[in-house]
Amino acid sequence: VQLQASGGGLVQAGGSLSLACAASGSFLSISAMGWYRQAPGKERELVANIMSGGTTTYADSVKGRFTISRDNAKNTVYLQMNSLKPEDTAVYYCNMKLRRNAYSSSLYSYWGQGTLVTVSS
Repeated sequence: VQLQASGGGLVQAGGSLSLACAASGSFLSISAMGWYRQAPGKERELVANIMSGGTTTYADSVKGRFTISRDNAKNTVYLQMNSLKPEDTAVYYCNMKLRRNAYSSSLYSYWGQGTLVTVSS
């Protein structure tokens, strides 16, 4: 299983960016999809998460500005980031928790390669 993230880049404060992350390979289903970020010198933190049923969770710092969504047919998760702030600058990682096959209900966590988002002031 591989996760391929795309998007990101450089944007001025107040601008918008969108990220996408697609899963490929052999698996039965995807439970949770999420985005995390890690700023220089800081620990990786959850940005947003979306469950298979559509329930979403956001970090307080991004509520009202970021929107997470998923396309189950495409095994893809998106993150729309609006009203970006310099403190949003970080490497963003996608994460998915997958069920590999019908023989086990265990979920396995996979990470994308990370994409850099830089917000200039």
